[in-house]
Amino acid sequence: MPVIITVATTGPIASKADNPSLPTSPEEIAAAVSEAHGEGAAVAHLHFRDGEGRPTADIATAERTVSLIKDACPILVQISTGVGLGVAFSERERLVELRPQMATLNPCSMSFGDGEFRNPPNDVRRLAGRMQELGVKPEMEIYDTGHLDACLRLIDEGLITGRPQFSIVLGVQGGAAATPANLLNLVQRLPDNAVWQVIAIGRANLQLTAIGLALGGNARAGLEDTLFLRRGELSPGNGALVRRAVGLARSLDLAVANVDEAASQLGLI
Repeated sequence: MPVIITVATTGPIASKADNPSLPTSPEEIAAAVSEAHGEGAAVAHLHFRDGEGRPTADIATAERTVSLIKDACPILVQISTGVGLGVAFSERERLVELRPQMATLNPCSMSFGDGEFRNPPNDVRRLAGRMQELGVKPEMEIYDTGHLDACLRLIDEGLITGRPQFSIVLGVQGGAAATPANLLNLVQRLPDNAVWQVIAIGRANLQLTAIGLALGGNARAGLEDTLFLRRGELSPGNGALVRRAVGLARSLDLAVANVDEAASQLGLI
């Protein structure tokens, strides 16, 4: 099957002080997504920022950003319900009421760098059920081995139906390290019909993306995951990182999915 490339333009951590090309306003994010779509991205993974550049779950900001993206290009939209460490779960979960095609689902609480990422089990179950009611496809975010077990329990409980979709996130301080062994361990335990991608944070991004593609996974690229195009060279934007991921897939003789092909693989049509 063709490889699905997702662009993650912004994330919850980095600022323009880290990389001036990081998009933060709705207009900047929409422009970055449109550029990434032109480079081959079929899915946009979205975080939102307020006027001060801080992570926000403000519905009006999210709605405006998504509207601008839809006006600019036909890319598939996935909203992050992770938002940022300082945003309460009760605020974050309301983003699914916008009925995006997809949204992330974080199954477990964890240490995250110097902070704490809170996802209480009963709240996670409630959000999974609400996403099911609204027809929003969940992408389950796995930061460590036990997170996969939590996701499998959600599937067993009927809170996740259809073809399960996973992001394996490695390299966050507090989660599993970004190593080939950790990636292989998790991939071997995924359900047979799973759609998945690896997200390696920082230095291991390119290498583990290549390994993930070779193992049959999809790829994510963007300034949320790495601010650098190569050692010592800041990326000039999200488009360059998507272009690199597309080139990596094609160097492995893998076709890159367009929006319709991605939607079909993900069970959205």
